[in-house]
Amino acid sequence: MHENFYFKLKVYYEDTDSGGVVYYANYLKFLERARTEALFSIGYSNKKLQKDFNLLIIVKSCNIEYRKSAYLEDELSVRSFVKSITKTSFFMNQIITKNKDVIVEAQVHLVFINKNGKPQKIPDEIYSKFKPFFCDSIKN
Repeated sequence: MHENFYFKLKVYYEDTDSGGVVYYANYLKFLERARTEALFSIGYSNKKLQKDFNLLIIVKSCNIEYRKSAYLEDELSVRSFVKSITKTSFFMNQIITKNKDVIVEAQVHLVFINKNGKPQKIPDEIYSKFKPFFCDSIKN
């Protein structure tokens, strides 16, 4: 059984359109915040990855399904877990819920790259800290 990262957030006025509905692109920001907090929870940050490993994590692709809307002042939860991993990248599933209702589901393909944009092997140190959050399908 894999573990999950959880991130809670509240919808602010700046996140919504004139009708008080969360603007669709802002869900991507919510997902990014959750991934950043997941990285912090295992002792890393994007700055630390750059400084210590000369690496960045970039989004290669994102498949997102909007099921329901969120509104001004809603309290949301983002659940994230690593679905699969290769030597240089991983797929993270992220689910945004309001109460117990799933409102957004996303699968994000993240790649470790160097400063020249070339894919790089995930450092063993980072891999081992992420391991408890991997689902069962790990690829070589």
